Amino acid sequence: MESQVVRHSVHTLVFRSLKRTHDMFLSEEGQPVSEDDKSRQQKVSCKVRDEYSVLQDVMLPSEAASRLRSVPASKPVNTGPQVTMVTGRQAYPSGPGVQLSMETSVPVDPLPVNPIVVQDKQSPSTGHSVADIVGRSRELVTVSNNQLVRRTAVIKPTWHAPWKLMRVISGHLGWVRCVTVDPSNSWFATGSSDRTIKIWELGSCKLKLSLTGHISAVRGLAVSSRQPYLFSCGEDKQVKCWDLEMNKVVRHYHGHLSGVYDLALHPTIDVLVTCGRDASARVWDMRTKACIHSLTGHTNTVACVRCQAANPQVITGSHDSTIRLWDLASGKTKAVLTNHKKSIRAVALHPNDFSFASASPDNIKQWKFPDGNFIQNLSGHQSIVNSLSVNQDGVLVSAADNGTIHFWDWKTGYNFQKQQTIAQPGSLDSEAGIFATTFDLSGCRLITAEADKTIKIYKEDETATEETHPINWKADVLKRKRY
Repeated sequence: MESQVVRHSVHTLVFRSLKRTHDMFLSEEGQPVSEDDKSRQQKVSCKVRDEYSVLQDVMLPSEAASRLRSVPASKPVNTGPQVTMVTGRQAYPSGPGVQLSMETSVPVDPLPVNPIVVQDKQSPSTGHSVADIVGRSRELVTVSNNQLVRRTAVIKPTWHAPWKLMRVISGHLGWVRCVTVDPSNSWFATGSSDRTIKIWELGSCKLKLSLTGHISAVRGLAVSSRQPYLFSCGEDKQVKCWDLEMNKVVRHYHGHLSGVYDLALHPTIDVLVTCGRDASARVWDMRTKACIHSLTGHTNTVACVRCQAANPQVITGSHDSTIRLWDLASGKTKAVLTNHKKSIRAVALHPNDFSFASASPDNIKQWKFPDGNFIQNLSGHQSIVNSLSVNQDGVLVSAADNGTIHFWDWKTGYNFQKQQTIAQPGSLDSEAGIFATTFDLSGCRLITAEADKTIKIYKEDETATEETHPINWKADVLKRKRY
């Protein structure tokens, strides 16, 4: 006769599981194991090694001063990396090779810590110092009484003139989804959900031409700098090449399996890159219409793509919360950046600095080429950021779904202006959203494509000065973080 299985209640099973866990992980009548001095020292040394491995060469001030005094003043030092003495609250110098003396340094508050000497090691690949590797802030690190103390001197942001609305352009019958500027800086084009592409004069903002041919919303536009071609893509899976001399479509690029959300032209070779809802980016030969590569690896919609002449030549951002840097020659991924936690809808490349920014609803992040090293977070734009643009003066603009525009200083990440767009009369309040932004070639005008069916143009306030519009910025020179 088979024995019956005893069925226990859920309460009994949970209680038994808790008791086993209690007996396994606790000792000495329920009290955790006490931490001895050796374990505490090892924990502190591990934290120093993990977070401050870039600051490897640390020596006492007396030893560094004796080394500096032993070198004659007339002879240049050529013994490897230069030593920069940092004491008190004095920040790192603006560039490598600038030496701070003991007389010019600021005395330290009476704390049980010692100043340190940091070698500004030049990276052979990028030429940036340790301070650039750590981030835009300058950090001094000491350990005293088994406690880690971080002291940070923050750089003052560059002053930028505030931006103001200059003109509102109406003409589209649907959401304006994309905008691009002609390389001659004489006109710009916009694409809309009304399935049309409109070309406007940049100076007078008058409508020059309307192009029809798409059967769904136009999501991406790009103008070639070497040929009289305008490229467009849309939710109808089509990628078109328009001849601006004849104002008609001359090529179609077939291959995408769903809507095409963005496109980009390579700056030096005749290559077009598109991306869309089929979780792939495709590389096309501009003239033969052949698909050179199908860049696969993303697991969700690829929302944005950018091209540059240097490696990596293709950068994509996706709704799978990752950024991929691609090798254009082999069509393979060089690096995958997984720092974002939410979908990425916008990527912007800096025109001068070898870096880029990406935007998602959690925050905006800055990265360094070519390996995608993380630089800093730009927090505060708590919305779905649809577009990023940056000009030559280091002004980064982020535009969001709720109509907010934030202006940032690129180097320091300081948010120097916040603006709210106003929906036009007859529009719903929910239509105060911004889908695309771009600067003109001079960097003095900002063009936005918005959900109220208008295009808005912003420009810098020419009458503003640093005295009339001061930077509302305060630096916490001394910060202590204890572990």
